[in-house]
Amino acid sequence: MTSKAFQLARLGNAYSDGALSNRNKIINGSMVIDQRNGGASVTLNSGTTYTLDRWFYFANGVNKFTYQQNAGSVALPTGFTKYMGFTVAAAVTIGASDYYITAQRIEGFNVADLGWGTAYAKSITISFWVRSSLTGTFGASVQNGASNRSYPFTYTISAANTWEQKTVTIAGDTSGTWATDNTGSLTLWYGLGVGSTLSGTAGSWSGSDYRSTTGATSVVGTSGATFYLTGVQLEVGDTATPFEHPRSYGDELARCKRYYHKMANPMFRGVELSSWSARRMGINFFPVMRAAPTVTLDGTLRVYNGTASGTVTSSNLSTTWSTVSSFDFDSNIGALSGTATGNACVAYTSTSGVVECYAVMDAEL
Repeated sequence: MTSKAFQLARLGNAYSDGALSNRNKIINGSMVIDQRNGGASVTLNSGTTYTLDRWFYFANGVNKFTYQQNAGSVALPTGFTKYMGFTVAAAVTIGASDYYITAQRIEGFNVADLGWGTAYAKSITISFWVRSSLTGTFGASVQNGASNRSYPFTYTISAANTWEQKTVTIAGDTSGTWATDNTGSLTLWYGLGVGSTLSGTAGSWSGSDYRSTTGATSVVGTSGATFYLTGVQLEVGDTATPFEHPRSYGDELARCKRYYHKMANPMFRGVELSSWSARRMGINFFPVMRAAPTVTLDGTLRVYNGTASGTVTSSNLSTTWSTVSSFDFDSNIGALSGTATGNACVAYTSTSGVVECYAVMDAEL
């Protein structure tokens, strides 16, 4: 066998169940995109809070964690520059129904090839780098969109404040319903402190809502404890391949913008509708979003019709006509001098170069 043929054979064995590129089903697994917070520290509330792009925090307690991209500024494993960092702000003794978790939901289109819910379900392998001030057995889970099929699994952190790489292989689920469209299909959960109600036995599929494992270490139980995560990869097959670094920053950002798009100092052009005292405007955006987004303004736009101006905030924004590929809205700010049906108008921010407004488009799962 020639040297080139031998190298190709090795590649074929290493990536036997997947492509050489686009292997990773996780978006922003290297934690480099942070459109919402721009690297700033955030005190996390209860409910669902998106942290880094595509990643969210889910909890029933208020102000128990702070989160920050690269919290603590520790050195990273070779090849990585960012990580997702959680620090316990107020310790909690976990009750049966309590939960503190970080997770990512994966769109059905992106995991349809797994064949889950059929007799041909493929295995997956999850690999990641983790670092904590605590040691012990930690809990995580893979779950379907309906939260009625779960595979809890464990991993062990052996040394405090040390990056360790973990690998877990999971046999594909031949039961249950797993979406193959633009809705949420597969969720990867990492427990930071989860009570018995949402914790199950590790290592097998269950028809229950489990998001961690019974007896797992509770990060939130220790004041000041840290939990850092990066290099998360979920791929087809029973072998962990090297993390898919070749994705460019621009490619990863575009993938994130399918779900959340924060546009600085937007400018919209449109026409006046005098009978409604409104201005209908719009803009096409790329990439196409997962679904028609919820649109808000973080700041104020100025509207000008050639004669007079007014201002637009989220409170007088109607987005009935938004689609997956365009943002169309009415600026319901009342009549302006010179208003006439069909007149051109424009919405804009300051020309001083300072960001005064963001148009925030949210189509998260």
